[in-house]
Amino acid sequence: MLLDPLSNALSVINNAERARSKNYVYLHPASKLIGKVLNVLMQKGYIGVVELIDDGASGTYKVELLGHINKAQSIKPRYAVKKAEIEQWETKFLPSKGFGFLILSTNRGIMTNEDAKQKGFGGRLLAYVY
Repeated sequence: MLLDPLSNALSVINNAERARSKNYVYLHPASKLIGKVLNVLMQKGYIGVVELIDDGASGTYKVELLGHINKAQSIKPRYAVKKAEIEQWETKFLPSKGFGFLILSTNRGIMTNEDAKQKGFGGRLLAYVY
């Protein structure tokens, strides 16, 4: 039984990056949340092209791996974070300042911690990547 699709997707990407034997991974089931998180990873240059394959059921994402991810993991529970508290959470989950980023769900969409600080938003922590 799949309880957390985002955590499962990041775990599949992590395992494939560590093995370094695959150029692509397939993430099933596809959801809007996973798609938006993958979009953020693609914009930051951690993964390549993301393609949605519609199989008639829940869909599958085909993700190109570039070998740039050291660790990608979801954060459980999904803590509520105010804009003033983002830096404290960065020190908790990221190895050093300016290395990697947190992914937050805000009322303006899914974004990184840098974008949230710049725009002055808080939100819920979803994942971290470095």
